Amino acid sequence: MDWIKRNLYFLIGSLVAVALMGLAGWYLYSKWDQNNALLGQLDAQYAELKRLSEQKPHPGNGKVDNIQIAKEQQKELKAWIQKACEHFQRIPPIPIPESGKVTERDFTYALSRTIDQLHHEAGTASVSLPPKNSTTGQNYSFSFEEQRPRLSFAAGSLEPLSQQLGEVKAICDVLFRAKINTLDGIRRERVCEDDQKGPQTDYLPDVSVTNELAVLTPYEITFLGFSSELAAVLSGFASSPYAIIVKTINVEQAPVVVQPEQPGLAPAPMPVVQPTYIPPPRQQSEAAAEAAFAARYGGHGGRPDRPPPPQPIAQPVYSVAPVTAAKAKGALPTVLDEKQLKITMALVVVKLTCPK
Repeated sequence: MDWIKRNLYFLIGSLVAVALMGLAGWYLYSKWDQNNALLGQLDAQYAELKRLSEQKPHPGNGKVDNIQIAKEQQKELKAWIQKACEHFQRIPPIPIPESGKVTERDFTYALSRTIDQLHHEAGTASVSLPPKNSTTGQNYSFSFEEQRPRLSFAAGSLEPLSQQLGEVKAICDVLFRAKINTLDGIRRERVCEDDQKGPQTDYLPDVSVTNELAVLTPYEITFLGFSSELAAVLSGFASSPYAIIVKTINVEQAPVVVQPEQPGLAPAPMPVVQPTYIPPPRQQSEAAAEAAFAARYGGHGGRPDRPPPPQPIAQPVYSVAPVTAAKAKGALPTVLDEKQLKITMALVVVKLTCPK
C-alpha cells in the first residue's frame, strides 16, 4: 500500500495507457474489414484505369485532351439536333388565332369549314367516306362528331382540339392524295371532358407521351384499297414535311359486299335455239336437175327402169352459243389476282420541343 501511495500517479497512468492500447487494438480490428474493402475498390479502380489506357481511342494524355474533344462533339450533336428540328415541322393548328388564344366562335367556324373542305377533297379524289349518322343525319365528322354541333366547349379544350383538327387534316391530305378507295375511320385520343360523351369509334385508349425531346400523339386510321394505294400512303407519310411516323400496319382482306337482290326482277331467260336442217349444196343441185328432166320427159325421165333419184339427206346445222376465247398458247398465266385490302395503321405525330 505504501508503494501504491508513493506511485499513485504512475499506477493511474499505466492503467490509462493499458486501456487506451486496448481501445486502439479494438478499433484497428474493427476497421480491418473496411480497410480490405477499400483496398479492393482501389485495385478495381487501378484495373479500370489500365483497361481504359489500353483502349482505342485513348482517354487522353498531355498531348491529347479527349475531354475537350468530347465537349466539342457535344456541341456538334446539339447543333445537329437543332438542324433536325427544321425537318420535324409542327403541324399548325386549325384555326391559328391572331390574338394567340382560340375562341369558341373561331373554333366552331373552323371545324365546320374544315370538315366541309375534307368532304370536298374526298369527292374530288373519288374516296368513299362512312355513311351519315342515322341519329343526327350529319355526314362523317372525321372523329369530331361530339364537337361538331356544339357552340360551347369544356374549359381548356380549345387549344388541344384545334391542334388535333390540324393533325387530322394533315393525315387526310396524305390519304386523299394517295386516292384510297374508302376511308373507314379515324381515331384520336381524348383530350377533354366532351370526348367522354362521344362515340367510342372516334377515340383511342392511348394517350400522348412526353419526353425530353418531343410529344408523341397517337392516331389510328382504317381504309380500304389495294397494294398500290398502300404504297402511295406510306410514300406520302415519308415525304411529308411533318413528323408523322407509321408505328404499326395491319393488313387483311376486305370483306366482300354482297349486293341485295331487288324484288320483282326475274333473271332474263336464256334463248333456246332450234336446229334447222339444210341439205348440202351438191345434193341440192342434183335434185334440181332430176326434177327438171322429169318435168320435160315425164315419169322418171322417160326411163321406167330408172329408179327415182335419192332424196337428199338433211344435214343438221346448230347455232353455237358464244364462249370465252381460250388463251393463246404460250400466254403468261395469272400469278396474282389481287383483292381489296383493309389496312389499319397506328400513327404517331411527333411534336419536337426544340429550344428557340
